[in-house]
Amino acid sequence: MNKKHLMDLNPINFLQTFVTQSAKVARQLGCTKCDSSHGYIEHLGLAASSCFETLYREHNTVDDKLSLDEYSELIVNIKNQIGGNFSRASSDPGVVRVINTRCPFGDAVMEAPELCRMTSSVFGGIAARNFGYAKVVLNKRLATNDGMCEVCIYTDRDVAAQHDGDEYESESGAIVAKSTATGTAVRVEEGLQRFWCHTHGNPTPEDRPKTFVVAESVAMRRIFKAVELVAPTNASVQICGETGVGKEWVARAIHALSERWREPFIAVNCGAIPESLIESALFGHEKGAFTGAYNVHHGYFERADKGTLFLDEIDGLPVSAQAKLLRILQEGEFERVGGRQTLKSDVRIICASNQDIKTMTTSGEFRQDLFYRLSVVPIHIPPLRERLEDLSALVPHFLHKLAEKNQCKPKVLSESAWMATMTYSWPGNVRELENILERAYVFTQGQVIEYIDVTNDQAQHLSASEEDNNLDLRMAKKLANIELERKIIHAGLNRFTGNVSKVAHAMGITPRAVHQKLKALSIDPSIYRRKHEAPATEI
Repeated sequence: MNKKHLMDLNPINFLQTFVTQSAKVARQLGCTKCDSSHGYIEHLGLAASSCFETLYREHNTVDDKLSLDEYSELIVNIKNQIGGNFSRASSDPGVVRVINTRCPFGDAVMEAPELCRMTSSVFGGIAARNFGYAKVVLNKRLATNDGMCEVCIYTDRDVAAQHDGDEYESESGAIVAKSTATGTAVRVEEGLQRFWCHTHGNPTPEDRPKTFVVAESVAMRRIFKAVELVAPTNASVQICGETGVGKEWVARAIHALSERWREPFIAVNCGAIPESLIESALFGHEKGAFTGAYNVHHGYFERADKGTLFLDEIDGLPVSAQAKLLRILQEGEFERVGGRQTLKSDVRIICASNQDIKTMTTSGEFRQDLFYRLSVVPIHIPPLRERLEDLSALVPHFLHKLAEKNQCKPKVLSESAWMATMTYSWPGNVRELENILERAYVFTQGQVIEYIDVTNDQAQHLSASEEDNNLDLRMAKKLANIELERKIIHAGLNRFTGNVSKVAHAMGITPRAVHQKLKALSIDPSIYRRKHEAPATEI
């Protein structure tokens, strides 16, 4: 983060940025004590709770254990002094209930809902020290669009046993946190983990993927919620989005959370099957149905019986095959190519496309009746350039996977590499990100990746992106600012003959910041020094 961004942050935003980014760095570096951002934030909150309590005691000259009223006053004041709107609400005996209508972190908490766990650990830590036991339950959260926050702190173990939450027990002066709360993303991940383990036998913990849910944006959290709601039904789902955004991942998540999770999940790329073979591939064929048909072939619909069939690139399906697909969706019946017997198949269809199928129906390229059958529940996955906040989760995830794959220490991005990552529009989306990170990982010898191989010609890239990818205004502004910054630095180096210190003074930033910008923009200041050196005199 450069100096300008730091100057733009108020103390609350700075605290949020520090907490979330430090948690991610700890995870990237493989810190054994910070194996998850949740654990890190809980640890930080518990440590802070002790400081808050000490200040309260000194200010109010309280030596004994806090009463429930004093405790309530303390936790409300902590939050309200940093911008919250907390107040105590009525509650049953043994419970302190507080409500809030304004988050101290503002709208930014929507992008980092894990910050709510800091509230949980601060409240729980103070209560456990004074009452010997505490369980914190976040019934409602602004971070999850509930419209308000409602926090209940249980100090009676018997009453608390009836509610799920985070327990904070006092043991020999130490506070022990036990997390039992789950959310939509966690349930999606658990479903995928269950499905993956089922389809791969019984893998060891070392063989299992560390995580499936890698996203932090509001858009992806909405998709998680949609997946959770639609999965238990038999409704057909149409997933649309650009190439590489993760359409098959969403399809697998829907299957994993459905009642069909023990049955097959079969993915078919319709665009990769020759038109002459598409019916045979989908519905199978009888022996002798055509030249070369030496045996009975079971199509995808037969193999996916009782399970889920994922039809990727369904916009490439020939119109002739669309009629047969419509029949099986309506009646659950089909015949193999060259066959006379009517077969049945109980299959849930999930389809995906990177084209606008609704537009194709007006031109006759896609059957309108089939479109409405397939698009009962549409899910749109936005491109990566429209949810850049996911990069802070995706990049560490891929780097961690690469470390495991190559059996070496984790690597992290330098500030200049992060700048390049955040200012690139990623036309290939998540798939391109993974490939570029792997290339950078392979060619970096140390633990810090200094260079990410994305285009440096930002002006040319902007033009191409606007034409091909419908680049949004926010990205256009970013790239325009980078191009302007490039011109200013070039002008400064030319004026001060490559003297970085003078350029920094003229720009009002530190020489270190200029050096970082030079790395990010691939500018060599020595070129400007050589241009102004006097030619050597021959003797």
